[in-house]
Amino acid sequence: MHPAIAEAKRVLEVEAAAILGLIDHLDQHFIDAVELIATCKGRVVTMGLGKSGIICKKISATLASTGTPSFFMHPAEAIHGDLGMLVTGDVVLAISNSGETEELVRLLPRIKRIGAEIIAITGNPNSTLARVADHHLSAAISQEACPLGLAPTASTTATLALGDALAMALILRRGFKEEDFAFLHPGGKLGKRFLTVRDLMHHGDEVPAVRDSTSMHDVIYEMSKKGFGITAVTDEGGRLLGVISDGDLRRLLQRDEQVLRHTAGESMKQNPQTIQAEELASAALQLMEQLKITSLFIVDGAGRVEGIIHLHDLWGLELF
Repeated sequence: MHPAIAEAKRVLEVEAAAILGLIDHLDQHFIDAVELIATCKGRVVTMGLGKSGIICKKISATLASTGTPSFFMHPAEAIHGDLGMLVTGDVVLAISNSGETEELVRLLPRIKRIGAEIIAITGNPNSTLARVADHHLSAAISQEACPLGLAPTASTTATLALGDALAMALILRRGFKEEDFAFLHPGGKLGKRFLTVRDLMHHGDEVPAVRDSTSMHDVIYEMSKKGFGITAVTDEGGRLLGVISDGDLRRLLQRDEQVLRHTAGESMKQNPQTIQAEELASAALQLMEQLKITSLFIVDGAGRVEGIIHLHDLWGLELF
């Protein structure tokens, strides 16, 4: 085996063991930490220095994206004024492998005076940070993955994993749902996966719609004006009775040359396929592909027309 591969395997084995070793450290303090964060009226402010600070930033990002307001505060900047960002009701998640990081330890009395509670993650339960904190979560490891035993490797990996465990436990505690996640992720490919029909549908005057008593001459005008190749046929209350598409119109003309003398209600196709605005856009696309159609009308719970969505509205989302 090549030495590089052998070393990589050793590092991964050490770091995997460090994460698995955390399982035995989970106790009532972890439960209390989850409950404290879930019920706090403020934000979770993560604090750490060096590599721990980098881990803090990732934990804050994960918390914020899963429904727990959070941001990172650099301990050195906090000493020089940024501590003013902390308010009563906040929870400070302080991270230090040694538990003796000078900048963090200096801040502890002031954090307490402000009225924020402290959750510490350290590798040393007897450290100053662990003893002063309201709750201590152990991220103790048996060894670093660094061959010199110096560079933070297994310790930072274990701490990051513990932060993820905390965030995921909070998802369950808060009852955080897929739609909540979608609301906080409106951009990028991830956001597109959670777009709803309401986000993309055409509504108001853009929706092609006629009354059931409308003449077919005016139906054709409405279809041409709105440009969807289809129109809804509704009653006086706006409830969807049926639809007429370009294809329907061609088939009607083949069967009856006097079709223009009829009304929309006499010519429409009844019981058309519809979708509700809260459905995912991907569900609308799947339905269109299944039925081999290019448009769907959106109706509310009472069957009233709310909008229309076209296949072209979905093409740019890379849902295909």
